[in-house]
Amino acid sequence: MKTFLTIFFTFCFMVISAQTVRILTYNIHHANPPSKPGFIDLKAIAKVINDAKADVVGIQEVDIKVSRSEMQNQAELLAELTGMDYYFSKGINLEKGYYGTLILSKHKIVGKRRYDLPMPVKSENRSLAIVDVALPNGKVISVANTHLDLKEENRIEQVEYINETVDLYSRPFILLGDLNAKPDSKPIQILEEQFVRNTKTNKPTSPNVNPRNEIDYIMLSKNSKFSWIKYEVISEEYASDHLPLLAEIEFE
Repeated sequence: MKTFLTIFFTFCFMVISAQTVRILTYNIHHANPPSKPGFIDLKAIAKVINDAKADVVGIQEVDIKVSRSEMQNQAELLAELTGMDYYFSKGINLEKGYYGTLILSKHKIVGKRRYDLPMPVKSENRSLAIVDVALPNGKVISVANTHLDLKEENRIEQVEYINETVDLYSRPFILLGDLNAKPDSKPIQILEEQFVRNTKTNKPTSPNVNPRNEIDYIMLSKNSKFSWIKYEVISEEYASDHLPLLAEIEFE
């Protein structure tokens, strides 16, 4: 009887401690639908996030106080429209405002930091944003969001920097973003030294109509004990020039 109770309570603890998290990554093209040049539709972006029931979201190409996007603070507005906590990471100064990436979280953000990524060849500055998120079961995960450079030499240096960074973490570490690199490219091969990516249900994410390039990813550090519950590209052709990518992950 004692052995049975021990097994029973151990099983109950495992069920309770397991945590499922829905993760979304989305390059939003500063909320400009490709079919409507010059038009800004941030509510359409928020609808994608809300409909996906995402817990944590990594967003790229976000404007703050830039004329092309109606001087909106897109980070703050998306946080309001989705009811999430947020952390904005600047890539560059643009006009009198900023352009960069954004992390949204339904769960409490308990840590946040930003790093400039290396750039051996002159190009647009890129950043790596990392937040620590406290899940309802008490587990803390780290989530990184980035938008890698268009130049291969820079991307290689940038992913090597990311690999060195994740090596410092003992907790689960999720990498999100537009990596501007296809699955068979050298930058992705380098990331696979430290990360696991989905290779079974992955699909192209760009462009938004008739997509042919898989360049947006959700990856997990190899020290993460997890299962893919879902990994799917959402068929939303209107809001951006990329398709949103959603993963549902169960952590042990």
